[in-house]
Amino acid sequence: MLRSHRDKQQSFELVSLEELVPQDHLLRKVDTYIDFSFIHEKVSPLYCADNGRPAIDPTVLFKMIFLGYFYGIRSERQLEREIQTNLAYRWFLGLGLTDKVPDHSTISWNRRTRFKDTTIFQDIFDEIVLQAISHLFQH
Repeated sequence: MLRSHRDKQQSFELVSLEELVPQDHLLRKVDTYIDFSFIHEKVSPLYCADNGRPAIDPTVLFKMIFLGYFYGIRSERQLEREIQTNLAYRWFLGLGLTDKVPDHSTISWNRRTRFKDTTIFQDIFDEIVLQAISHLFQH
């Protein structure tokens, strides 16, 4: 009996994103050796604790920007589209298969408004490089 692959597109499957990303994927290495938790402390003065709508996690925001630089994705719109469909990118950001990817306009707004006239991008880049160098000298 002939079966259409379309039937599979409509089926439900229990999957683990952890299992779908290969163990030797480059982003797994980045995740192992770079601790992005420092981002919260660096950006907290730039956020209001008790006003406005809840912000997306700044770690996710900066990891999205990191992905763009790391993989040469220059357009924020394209970056959003790539994250929507790339399982390794979703895994790296801590997004599940059904989680909504932060909109490209969120990246743009933060870059043009919240982080304007700050050194935050350079500070975060510098810390990532320092952690990478530190790892190299430990091994």
